[in-house]
Amino acid sequence: MNALVRRPLGQTALSVTPLGLGLAALGRPAYITLGRAEDLGGDRDVAAMRSRTWAVLDAAWAAGVRYFDTARSYGRAEEFLAGWLRERGIAPGTVTVGSKWGYAYVGDWRLDADRHEVKELTADRFRVQLEQTRALLGEHLSLYQIHSATAESGVLDDEDVLDGLRALRAEGVAVGLSTSGPRQADTVGRAIEAGLFDTVQSTWNLLERSAGEALGRAYEAGMGVIVKEGVANGRLTVRAAPAALVTAARERDTTPDALALAAVLARPWAGVVLSGAVSAGQLRDNLSAAGTVWDAELERRLAGLAEEPEDYWARRGTLPWS
Repeated sequence: MNALVRRPLGQTALSVTPLGLGLAALGRPAYITLGRAEDLGGDRDVAAMRSRTWAVLDAAWAAGVRYFDTARSYGRAEEFLAGWLRERGIAPGTVTVGSKWGYAYVGDWRLDADRHEVKELTADRFRVQLEQTRALLGEHLSLYQIHSATAESGVLDDEDVLDGLRALRAEGVAVGLSTSGPRQADTVGRAIEAGLFDTVQSTWNLLERSAGEALGRAYEAGMGVIVKEGVANGRLTVRAAPAALVTAARERDTTPDALALAAVLARPWAGVVLSGAVSAGQLRDNLSAAGTVWDAELERRLAGLAEEPEDYWARRGTLPWS
């Protein structure tokens, strides 16, 4: 796919494709994506989820995707990815792999778990999870990110954590952070000020645009920008897309998810935009965004889809794990 030519991620040494694959919905039996129960069905034992993950990874590889994003809290996603890399004989550096630390998966592979993940942004958690990640991904690990850093968590002021990240960076692994919540822009601003981080991964989509200006500043400061939740956990897919997006997609002979992702790709600061596909078909639709034109007319027509960030994140918090 010519549109997926590799390019530098910001001013880092990392090489990515404009669209990448995130494994949040593939590495564990439950996640917050609308329609996931229909997409996956009831067979979600470890073997079935591994097979599905490998099938989507194979499809991504064949299409030219060369950035893969995972995390310690994504169930067995790191394990699945490591096994696929090994089985397919993919050498370190052939793809760029990012993972995250800070959350632990505690769902015990159950759909009905009371809690699926627990957050702890401490130096001890960093050291333990880095060892776990490296045991699985080894030299494939290119980028290690704080998972959902926030200004109020204190992690950006924790010198023990920052020293650990500096040491990791000195070893040749890029360091970054991901953000979430209605104050993403504040967290991105703090990360820019810190001068330590190579990348930032944030939510930006047609419904939640509040971090856009801050991400532009991060890009100007040389940071690579990774965009997650470009289809808003399913709210910008055919299942739940606003009528205006559905109409615009039909007129452009594409799908709502592809048009929504094209909107993200059109941001000059967006280095790599993640697909959260759980099937080869979904991935194909998502990747068609690379060839979908986003223009000034669409920008005007769909500007009204934007929500207040507090409203967006409150609604996201009510989405069921399925």
